[in-house]
Amino acid sequence: MASISYADFEKVEIRSGRIVRVEPFPKAKKPAYRLWIDFGEFGLKQSSAQITRRYDCPDLLGRTVLAVTNFPPRQVADFISEVLVLGVVGPENDVVLIKPDFEVALGSRVL
Repeated sequence: MASISYADFEKVEIRSGRIVRVEPFPKAKKPAYRLWIDFGEFGLKQSSAQITRRYDCPDLLGRTVLAVTNFPPRQVADFISEVLVLGVVGPENDVVLIKPDFEVALGSRVL
């Protein structure tokens, strides 16, 4: 990958949010969940997330996640995905969600 400047990184808005609703998304092409995430003063946003291999719906409810919040909305089947929830590739080629080590205010920005 090409190197980027810090100014390039600053263009990506990554914020903390809490999952307040989660449900299966059977209309997605690949197994996914529909998530509703509270970003505090930045509002409630929704996301489609392909995280079904590692997580069950009840495990996600109330979980703090990090998400890119300034991508344009994207239609996934009949659902509008407004943010991109971040994760890393796990040992079984699945997604492992990224979260802060300590409690942070909803909507806090990653620096």
